[in-house]
Amino acid sequence: MKLGARQSDLIGETDLLRIPSLSDLTGCDIFIKCEFQNPGGSIKDRAAKQLIDDAMQRGELKPGMTVVEGTAGNTGIGLAVVAKSYGLNMLAVMPNDQTPEKERMIRLHGGELMAVDPVPFKNENHFYHTARRLAEERDDCWWANQFENTSNARAHYLHTGPEIWEQTGGKVDVLVSVAGTGGTIGGNSRFLKEKNPDIDVWVVDPDGSGIYEFLRSGEYVSTGGSMTEGIGIMRLVDNFRQARIDHAVNLPDQDLVTLSRYVRDKDGIVLGSSSALNVAGALAAALRKGPGQRIVTFSCDLGERSVSKLYNPEYLRGRDLNPEPEPIEVLIKRYRQLGDKVLEVNWNNE
Repeated sequence: MKLGARQSDLIGETDLLRIPSLSDLTGCDIFIKCEFQNPGGSIKDRAAKQLIDDAMQRGELKPGMTVVEGTAGNTGIGLAVVAKSYGLNMLAVMPNDQTPEKERMIRLHGGELMAVDPVPFKNENHFYHTARRLAEERDDCWWANQFENTSNARAHYLHTGPEIWEQTGGKVDVLVSVAGTGGTIGGNSRFLKEKNPDIDVWVVDPDGSGIYEFLRSGEYVSTGGSMTEGIGIMRLVDNFRQARIDHAVNLPDQDLVTLSRYVRDKDGIVLGSSSALNVAGALAAALRKGPGQRIVTFSCDLGERSVSKLYNPEYLRGRDLNPEPEPIEVLIKRYRQLGDKVLEVNWNNE
């Protein structure tokens, strides 16, 4: 139990939960770190707190100022939660195609929201560039810059990674994570690899992201798109540079439908889309490596934030996805045949 003087003090020390159904199917222990337990409901609360703590310690951010950030949603919610508890204001710049659940949460926690049209990163009207400009134009604003500000990865190096190590008694074989800003995989993989270099780190990438191809060829190239929000990178950013990665796999959105329904119906666990992608990657790793592995991944946020997409049959059909999950046996057979679609890499940026 944690005793906090303010809500942001309750961030972290989340539980580690074994997924019984998938663990029993694979003979591995597959765990999710329950990041939805954070006050803002996601793993991004950790980055938000570290970003603000470090900026205030450096004197860049003072009470009464406004934190500005471009976000797909969860970082904006986390920053709103932390900002209010520190006497700060929050302005989130967000593409207007994200789930309405996230928009409501930013406003609910006292943040101001500016919704902009989704455009390619090279366009100056991209939400990232818009947030930077807004912060630069006003002396009372501070730009969080979650992609390049390595306080993001530092949150996981200082806190999340050590929690995993302690909760597992140092017995971790595989770490699996998606990458959005690269902070989660950057900080956790760096800490855990320092503890045990033999831990096998997997990055799982959705369609529409270029990480898989970058690790394969050195070029950011993507095809298609994904309903996952805030996941995937099309450029090399400083937080991702810190990552230590051994394997990479690209998995389609249809698998998220299957796995989210399976663990909901078998285990009572409701996953959001990025969490379902993490679990898909963990399943792929378990089937490739064989029984006896202890695998850790992340339940990134509250599953209810994916209601209007992952759990919405009409939305899924609109993306040419089948709302009905395929039999788990069929998915497992396909994952056993991934073969060289699982990249063996040695990404340590050294």
